[in-house]
Amino acid sequence: MAATSEGEHRTGLLNGFAAYGMWGLVPLFWPLLKPAGAMEILAHRMVWSLVFVAVALLFVRRWAWAGELLRQPRRLALVAVAAGVITVNWGVYIWAVNAGHVVEASLGYFINPLVTIAMGVLLLKERLRPVQWAAVGIGLAAVVVLTVGYGRPPWISLCLAFSFATYGLVKKKVDLGGVESLAAETAIQFLPALGYLLWLTAHGGASFLDEGAGHATLLASTGIVTALPLVCFGAAAIRVPLSTLGLLQYLAPIFQFLLGVLYFHEAMPAERWAGFALVWLALILLTGDALRWARRPARLVVPPARTAGASPSPSARASASAPSAPSTSAPATTPADA
Repeated sequence: MAATSEGEHRTGLLNGFAAYGMWGLVPLFWPLLKPAGAMEILAHRMVWSLVFVAVALLFVRRWAWAGELLRQPRRLALVAVAAGVITVNWGVYIWAVNAGHVVEASLGYFINPLVTIAMGVLLLKERLRPVQWAAVGIGLAAVVVLTVGYGRPPWISLCLAFSFATYGLVKKKVDLGGVESLAAETAIQFLPALGYLLWLTAHGGASFLDEGAGHATLLASTGIVTALPLVCFGAAAIRVPLSTLGLLQYLAPIFQFLLGVLYFHEAMPAERWAGFALVWLALILLTGDALRWARRPARLVVPPARTAGASPSPSARASASAPSAPSTSAPATTPADA
């Protein structure tokens, strides 16, 4: 049994590294799709992602969730909201990478946990621990420093971070598996995306049929590039602790940042390094605090001894029923946006 558990854990880690590694290296893929523009790439991603996940779901025969979803208008509306938000996220990310803003795009996923926590406070009325408040404050200071460094707010980073944090919040309420959620969202995206591609083709602006079979194959493979890391993430999520996934999630923006600096040779003046350093400091504080709370043993309240037939005192009943203080920590995310 121990050997099986250890093997499952190793399989989960490998799948986690594969998922976040693929998301981290995806900036190498989007430039291969030129001369297609960001909007055409985005539309192909929506269309081919649905094709890929539909085939996958047919293969594993997992369709019961679709009927249940169609009978729940509120959940279906939330899926539509998630589809709209992730469309913005995907489009901005693809444009940013192909326009030479890989470093700024990576910043969006570095600050995403901080934005998620801030939204939890503002929208869900969650309470933060002092270290988490410090992390959020340092994150705000980093945005100010980067605004000075860029000469403008880092709007690409902020758009990616806020859109993905909103996406995560909506997905939490929908409560669908990763592949099922992607299938539902791309089903909503499919007709508008297909209509746009047909319109683009009719007006001579599409590259799918004009740049050869290799280019068409690359555009079609956007479905695999979107869904395959999600499948690996799903395999990891059921085998490794959430705290481990929380650490692995930083692989994607780290790889993206390194690609931006070392491969795409994007400029990193001193003030930009200072802003990133503040973000990394905030994440170190946030991650350390989350790990420390995850390892704390659950507090057991033992009622005082009493004689047979005696009822517990009001104070003992209050102690036994009192909930522990909620803890807010940065969740592991699935950057389906990458």
